Amino acid sequence: MLVKTFGSAVVGVDAITITVEVNVDRGMKFFMVGLPDNAVKESQQRIESALKNVGYKMPGKKTVVNMAPADIRKEGSAYDLTIAIGILAASGQMQETNIGDYVIVGELSLDGSLQPIKGALPIAIQAQKEGFKGFILPRENAKEAAIVDGLAVYGINNIKEVIDFFNGEVELTKIEVDTRKEFYENLKSVDFDFEDVKGQENIKRALEIAAAGGHNVILIGPPGAGKTMLAKRLPTILPPLSLQEALETTKIHSVGGKLGKETSLISVRPFRAPHHTISDVALVGGGGFPQPGEISLAHNGVLFLDELPEFKRTVLEVLRQPLEDRRISISRAKFTVDYPASFMMVASMNPCPCGYYNHPEKDCVCSPGVVQKYLSKISGPLLDRIDLHVEVTPVSFNELSNKEVGESSTLIRKRVIAARKIQEERFKSNKGTHANAQISSKVLKEICQIDQSGRDLLKTAMNKLGLSARAYDRILKVARTIADLEGAENIETNHLAEAIQYRSLDREGWAG
Repeated sequence: MLVKTFGSAVVGVDAITITVEVNVDRGMKFFMVGLPDNAVKESQQRIESALKNVGYKMPGKKTVVNMAPADIRKEGSAYDLTIAIGILAASGQMQETNIGDYVIVGELSLDGSLQPIKGALPIAIQAQKEGFKGFILPRENAKEAAIVDGLAVYGINNIKEVIDFFNGEVELTKIEVDTRKEFYENLKSVDFDFEDVKGQENIKRALEIAAAGGHNVILIGPPGAGKTMLAKRLPTILPPLSLQEALETTKIHSVGGKLGKETSLISVRPFRAPHHTISDVALVGGGGFPQPGEISLAHNGVLFLDELPEFKRTVLEVLRQPLEDRRISISRAKFTVDYPASFMMVASMNPCPCGYYNHPEKDCVCSPGVVQKYLSKISGPLLDRIDLHVEVTPVSFNELSNKEVGESSTLIRKRVIAARKIQEERFKSNKGTHANAQISSKVLKEICQIDQSGRDLLKTAMNKLGLSARAYDRILKVARTIADLEGAENIETNHLAEAIQYRSLDREGWAG
């Protein structure tokens, strides 16, 4: 008897429906075809034990399992439940009337219970698109899949529940999630706040500008100056995620298996801080079975690279293309996978190996030339993609002991949102451009016009401070953001003056 059940394969951040055909006929042996990997092939032993422990058995006949389309490699253990239900139906141990109306996925334990899977959200989205009546999956992934409207989602604990459901003996409880309610309830939940930061007003201002224009920023300062503390608070002043952005972000984390138990929707901007020992594959994504890397997990959020010069040169260089294109393509011999990677990069570093170059109180003990060698670990093309270079100085005792509460993240965020709205209106006809940091060279001359006094100031700054030519465009973009924060229509001299001071690493002689 031939029976068809339906599972799903995740490719990139999207899903493809897999048809599992099971035929039980006269003869012996078990055959599995359709390009399964080892994890799928091993499902025979898991299925056999699981069925035995819930009162059923593998048919003692020739069983052929075909997974179509056969040119897509089937990987992982999520097909266990799909195959098991097909075998039971094909061998006449359960009814098969309504099986084709459902997508069925889940990894089986030997006792018949189900283990969680990866990619439940994109699978649910695809099932809804293709008109399936419902989606049956492990209970731990049910809330994640239930945010998709128009699809009945059933979370189960054991294969016996599925068998009884198709036999008409029990009714499964449909999992329902009020997506909008849950999204807006968690929208303002933050663990950090800028009001906790003592002093560092100039750094707060720089991060506000970075958030308002979507600019990448690097913080340079001695150990203990507060670089990491400030970076962790940046997501709290970024504009809240839209519902569409939240769905995009959740989809990526679902594919990567990074969603927590009972999590349905990510409603706060992600903050990813990989260790400097990370490999280039782990950062950008890939592997034998491609998975999203840290830059994709930071999509719509912040990627924080602490101790930037300590990262391997090859790791830093692979960041260059995603920073420009805001996507990363993983190419293999037979396929190419695209992952979104629109993130703000925040980096921090010590100014030298000992950490005390330019320190107001402590002396640097690095020998001549060591500082420049340390800074040269960061390539010019990567530095070129960082708009704001901010020097972080130590906080004095008086500022630390001050009991006054600083400005809260909520107040700063209001100004950032207002500036972003101006930019949204400005770029509504420019597809793919949403913030000042994304302005192309072609559009720059039109949007970032300056008067004669501004040109004179910029010329003087470039000559006297030894600013590089690459700093020119960056200064104009940052000045445009500063003007937006003030609600100014044109870039004025004071906006340019403030933008110029955020090019520390471009100054001649900065590193001796």
